[in-house]
Amino acid sequence: MPIRNRFAELHDEITAWRRDIHQNPEILYETHRTSALVADKLKEFGCDEVVTGIGRTGVVGVIRGRSTGSGKVIGLRADMDALPIHEATGVEYASKTPGAMHACGHDGHTAMLLGAARYLAETRNFDGTAVVIFQPAEEGGGGGKEMCDDGLMERFGIQEVYGMHNWPGKPVGSFAIRPGSFFAATDQFDIDVTGRGGHAAKPHETVDPTVMTAHLVTMLQTIASRNADPVDQVVVSVTSFQTSSNAFNVIPASVHLKGTVRTMSTGMRDLAERRIRELCEHVAAGFGGKAEVTYHRGYPVMVNHEDQTDFAADVARRIAGDCGEAPLVMGGEDFAFMLEERPGAYILVGNGDTAMVHNPEYNFNDEAIPAGCSWWAGIVEERMPG
Repeated sequence: MPIRNRFAELHDEITAWRRDIHQNPEILYETHRTSALVADKLKEFGCDEVVTGIGRTGVVGVIRGRSTGSGKVIGLRADMDALPIHEATGVEYASKTPGAMHACGHDGHTAMLLGAARYLAETRNFDGTAVVIFQPAEEGGGGGKEMCDDGLMERFGIQEVYGMHNWPGKPVGSFAIRPGSFFAATDQFDIDVTGRGGHAAKPHETVDPTVMTAHLVTMLQTIASRNADPVDQVVVSVTSFQTSSNAFNVIPASVHLKGTVRTMSTGMRDLAERRIRELCEHVAAGFGGKAEVTYHRGYPVMVNHEDQTDFAADVARRIAGDCGEAPLVMGGEDFAFMLEERPGAYILVGNGDTAMVHNPEYNFNDEAIPAGCSWWAGIVEERMPG
């Protein structure tokens, strides 16, 4: 099963949709224009049902096959939101919104799933129901959870769910996947360290939170080096260190830290949070100060299900001739919430030699469109043969 001829025919049209979305990026749940465009296209394609407002601004289309006797229902998900980055690509269809751009390729994901939806609505060469899911707020807003909390899976009877992300550095149109833990859990922490401020010439009269916090930053690195099993990944990064004073001759009264924790298992996630709290309490106490931790649990570990991963890889091989083994990714992906609700799999499609995602010079590679559309269509037609 090579790339379907229909997607070669539709390539220019899908590219035009993608570039229109690219020019008009919308952040988090503010995907009003994009959501309306998607809903209008799905209605134009003849989807049996088009529902808006799932997960605030999410859109869902239902496409029934020539028959539905199998009773199978498969969900296909694409994300729609952009990032708060000022674009520096210089392309003629660059963002028209200052400070916002599609720096992660969600414009491409949306366009490819629209292309697959058009094909599936035209051909209906399957026995079952395809549910196309267009999600807002993947970039930190938890739109996937919002859609699930809104009853996405139950309302549409979804039994399996599949997602895709473009991947710079992989050859255009190639695929890679892995079973089990794939993308990391992404947690955040705020730490308020307090001591007693004073004159920098009289440190003995203070409880210096700057020295206290410097030791704490170093100690937090021992979670990975001395508490974690070396084969169980964990990253603890302090990303902001702010004192309550900016003067040269003042020892501040407090310091505020921010950071992130990335883990690949529930056990390691729990251990990292516990050790951060313990280290903060005891390091601060050792200096005569206090440290208060506010820990924010974000996206869970994204875990591909084994059977669905094998199937997704087989579909990819029939399109591209091969499907590589994807690396573990310490970034987060809120498709994890959907994979907690239903079995499924998430795959990477090559974007070629481009800038990495979340970069102002990144741009989705339109040459990947036929492969991506073919994979989504193949998931439906091969899982629910008509």
